[in-house]
Amino acid sequence: MAVIPDNQAPIFKEAAAKLNSILKSEVEEDARLVQKGLMLYRQGTVHHLKYMVKSIWATVQDVTPVRVYINVSDPEESSCTCPANSFCRHRLAAFFQAYSDVASVSDWVEAWRKPAKEQLNAEKWGLQRAKDLVKRDSRSGHDYDSWAASFRESFEEIIKGQGEPRAYVVPGLFRSYIRRVEVSAPLEAVWKNLYLIAVSVHSFNLLTDLAIDQGHDEEATMDRYYRPLFEDLFHDAEEYIERLAYGTMPFSFDTFLERLKDDVVRLTEPDASGGYDRIDLYRLLWEKLFKNTGWREAELARLEAFGEGKRDQVEEIALIHQLVLAKQDGDALKRLTALPVSALPYMFYWLDGFRVQREWNRMGPFIEYLVQQLRNYLKHLGEYYTCKKFTRYALKLVGAYTREIGRGELYDRGLAQAMPYSFYEYEDSLFEKGQYEQWGELQSYFGFEYNSISNDRLKELQKAAPEVLIPLYHQMVGDLIDMKNRSSYKQAARLLKKLRTVYKKLKRVPEWEEFFAKLLVKTKRLRAFHEELTRSKLIEVE
Repeated sequence: MAVIPDNQAPIFKEAAAKLNSILKSEVEEDARLVQKGLMLYRQGTVHHLKYMVKSIWATVQDVTPVRVYINVSDPEESSCTCPANSFCRHRLAAFFQAYSDVASVSDWVEAWRKPAKEQLNAEKWGLQRAKDLVKRDSRSGHDYDSWAASFRESFEEIIKGQGEPRAYVVPGLFRSYIRRVEVSAPLEAVWKNLYLIAVSVHSFNLLTDLAIDQGHDEEATMDRYYRPLFEDLFHDAEEYIERLAYGTMPFSFDTFLERLKDDVVRLTEPDASGGYDRIDLYRLLWEKLFKNTGWREAELARLEAFGEGKRDQVEEIALIHQLVLAKQDGDALKRLTALPVSALPYMFYWLDGFRVQREWNRMGPFIEYLVQQLRNYLKHLGEYYTCKKFTRYALKLVGAYTREIGRGELYDRGLAQAMPYSFYEYEDSLFEKGQYEQWGELQSYFGFEYNSISNDRLKELQKAAPEVLIPLYHQMVGDLIDMKNRSSYKQAARLLKKLRTVYKKLKRVPEWEEFFAKLLVKTKRLRAFHEELTRSKLIEVE
């Protein structure tokens, strides 16, 4: 069993802290994962643990044995031979085994579980407080000021009723608050939907204020505890607006909508938290609910009145949105291109809207700009999985446009700009178009593993472009020999026979003979490899 060197203990403690932030005790799936990983570790199923420079290798005996690799500097950059795509119980068990050399696993688990326990207790208290408030208050009527006052009062009493809340108890308390204000909604369906839209807007603002006041507005804290709440508020508002769209809104709504419109302005305040979610809620409401031409013109004028260079980025996005609503796309795109590349994801809202409305002509210039800036934005983004996620969504929008318009070359340009995060989409596209030489160059440049190419594709290449297989097989053979074990030598011998067949088919036998002779000299000390070559009849026995 490996013993972790004392000077490496800080690295493992940093990794443990990262896992604490990656795995959320309040998420049921993560809680089950930690429980299973802990069980495997305590049952002694981790064997052959090896510590190398900032990495762990181990075998975990589950139903079937699996092999685990963990990058200690970045635990998410790890792998396991089990089918799981994400961090699995085997990786966790192996990490616990190694971590036990430098600190207490039980202490880590207890610290990890603490927020969930406190959150549960806070949520129980919040639910009870919400019930008490419901008993005291009556159902809301048609009075906007009463609505706003009741939202703030309930928020203050439930969220702050036990003092200044820690960030990890906010989600549970907030859910209790939402239940309380929802049960006070008016009975009439049309008024209920408007009331619940107002709940979303006011709650968004109240939650934003709370994050700033309590010092919870650091990015990591916001992502873990606040952003899911903001996302829920956005999707709730989206649902209630859709419901309103199916009915006729009474004239008495106008006063309420005008008051709500004024409160929505707060979503564009500079230096507030909430990021994309708050501006998306602003855009949703102005697109779907505030359709009065006069209101939109006044809002555009309000935003323009700040003057050039004096708007926060969110205010600039709000201005661009008003230009898009007014179908002044040229001005909108001009302003968008003047923003830093970090603003690129704000485009997705408009692009998705154009796609849904099938406004392909309007979508085109924005798509061109997205493709043009893809590489720059991915460099700015940096983190691999975030880049991968962004690339997937961006290519989905680019693909929707190019398929409809018939501009495959633009999609290919997008694929090239997004490399290496678009590798699988790009190589699929090249292969499907029969651009085998480019496909082979892509495979060789970015590297690949033996068995990563399907047999169907290998057969297709043998028929249509056998010359493409030569560098690939050479690379595969070299990688397998470097692994220096009997199994890899057998695979290498099988590939060499296929490589010889390709050379013969192309009538390049002298090249094969020269290559194979040099290979035998280079590997003369690898007796096991030569035995496999003999068994495969690549070496003739005299």
